[in-house]
Amino acid sequence: MPPRLHTGGRWRAWLGRHLGGGPELGDRAWRRILHGAGAFVLLYYLVPGGAFVVLPTWALLLAVLAVVLALELLRHAVGLELPTIRPYESGRVASFTYFAVGLVVAVLLFPRPIAVVVVLGTSFVDPLSGELRLRGVRPLVGFGGPVVAYALVALVALRLAGPWPWAGCLLAAPIAAIAAVLAERPRHRYYDDDLAMTLVPALLLAALAAWLPGLT
Repeated sequence: MPPRLHTGGRWRAWLGRHLGGGPELGDRAWRRILHGAGAFVLLYYLVPGGAFVVLPTWALLLAVLAVVLALELLRHAVGLELPTIRPYESGRVASFTYFAVGLVVAVLLFPRPIAVVVVLGTSFVDPLSGELRLRGVRPLVGFGGPVVAYALVALVALRLAGPWPWAGCLLAAPIAAIAAVLAERPRHRYYDDDLAMTLVPALLLAALAAWLPGLT
């Protein structure tokens, strides 16, 4: 039996039952919870740079990413079983790995307001988009709902984390929202929406800020 880092689905089955469904619902709910937990990377901005005696904060963040990459390597090298891995991920890099890379790149390489926007957007709006798609809502709702949610997140984040002026927020927020939701839509075996939904709007916001200096 290959090594595994899960309890055989018992926790997810329990979660599914308490949500009024079965193991499939529990598995989906647990994936959503883990996805939302990606927002904890923003604690990077709240922890003083010298809080850890051995490692600076940025190095600790890279160390956590190294652990994620090691788990993914072990999954392919020795068959390590991880929870919530979907069938199509068996022969490719798992989405959680792309997600972790995207979060760390956003926080370390982009200005704080942009990083806050894309981290919160991917962590919470991507699961919302997935749920709406699974529920078979009308295309207008399936696209418009996440765009509105992302735009609101971006508006607040740019205003509070920047702070960007209101004019810049009102211009950039809907542009970033549309770009992020469009980046989440493609479905291809080797295309990862978590990575795209994080980096595409980040690059776009950075380009807007550089192109229109008065924006920020």
